[in-house]
Amino acid sequence: MPADKGKERFFTPPLIIIFLTVFIDLVGFGIIIPILPFYANNPPFNATPFEIGLLWAVYSWMQFFFAPLLGRLSDRYGRRPILFLSILGSAVGFLVMGVAESLLVLFVGRVIGGVTGANISTAQAYIADVTTREQRAKGMGLFGAAFGFGFILGPAIAGLLSPYGVHVPFYFAAALAFVNAIALFFFLPESRKQSEAEPVRRKGRFEDLAMMFSERKFTLVNLTYFLLVTAFSIMTYAFVLFTSYRYGYGASENGYIFTFLGVISVVCQGLVFGVLAKYFGESRLTIAGCIIMAATLFSMPFIGPAAGGLAALLMIGALLTFGNSMASPALTSLVSKISSEEEQGKALGIMQSGASLARAIAPMIGGVLLNNATGSLDNSTISRTFQAASAIMVVAAIAAIYTHGSFSGELGKNVD
Repeated sequence: MPADKGKERFFTPPLIIIFLTVFIDLVGFGIIIPILPFYANNPPFNATPFEIGLLWAVYSWMQFFFAPLLGRLSDRYGRRPILFLSILGSAVGFLVMGVAESLLVLFVGRVIGGVTGANISTAQAYIADVTTREQRAKGMGLFGAAFGFGFILGPAIAGLLSPYGVHVPFYFAAALAFVNAIALFFFLPESRKQSEAEPVRRKGRFEDLAMMFSERKFTLVNLTYFLLVTAFSIMTYAFVLFTSYRYGYGASENGYIFTFLGVISVVCQGLVFGVLAKYFGESRLTIAGCIIMAATLFSMPFIGPAAGGLAALLMIGALLTFGNSMASPALTSLVSKISSEEEQGKALGIMQSGASLARAIAPMIGGVLLNNATGSLDNSTISRTFQAASAIMVVAAIAAIYTHGSFSGELGKNVD
């Protein structure tokens, strides 16, 4: 990018286009969240809770293995072709899940979706390409807002379409991803020129990991992010089953709740985060966000129709979303700032690979904790699941405190 790009305005056309690209991509992803447990649990699949957990996990296992690869390929060959091919692949994955008539084919669709959905780091690298270091936190907050917007429309669309057939949301997500890929192909400019690609010797993945994690700051930020995503993913997996058991909610009701939380996420990450990061710094926001998440996760099992009702559920959900909306983009911004311009895709790919590992492990942990001896959930299993997630966030808060100490005085006011 030009050396004087810091003088350019923030809302450039490429940034707006990548925002729309990520938004449409996340709408398709958001459609699946409130639908998948009910879809897999009914004929012809009749999946057990453990198998449903595996369906969640296999998607993230694929992201874990392929996110660094896509990030590295985007560093080498450009962001645009990697984003185009991956989003096109997501359309195929949604379509396979929609037409599936057996649990094996449903797993195949999730595998395809996981491999091609490992493009988060590439989109983040694109944002890093088209923003200055001073604008980086704001750009990552905008990226988070795209997630939030996706979770506003995605679950709402799932709630509206599911009465017309359980397959319909999957077909809609496939069509949306296909249109998104075509629009990206024609309208998204490349942010990284071929001449910028590293001509140096290509290193192995484990050599890259060893080099990156030899840096204390990089290790602390990634550890905190890994713990945060683990706890949040346990909650995401358990939430639909929790509301179904405690409140009697189905796919439509959960879709609308996720829509509400998406609104909170958009406001927090799109508007509030940038302002707070300017005055308090990313590392302080990480600490505060982790503490808020620990407290809300611990409180979740104590609410129900006779203990606060829907209002309590929405309030705790909103606070949990606020904490996540502060900590997640703050950690992403920190990783971006401590990485060289030539390794943005690789560094963010490693970060998202760790997040994918957390999302793969979390449903397995949740599946064990949420099930009792009879293979179902009860009040005791609900309590231990959310309290385990809370304990993980306490450890994340401790790691965030160490992270703050590591960054203090090194990267200026916007960090410490």
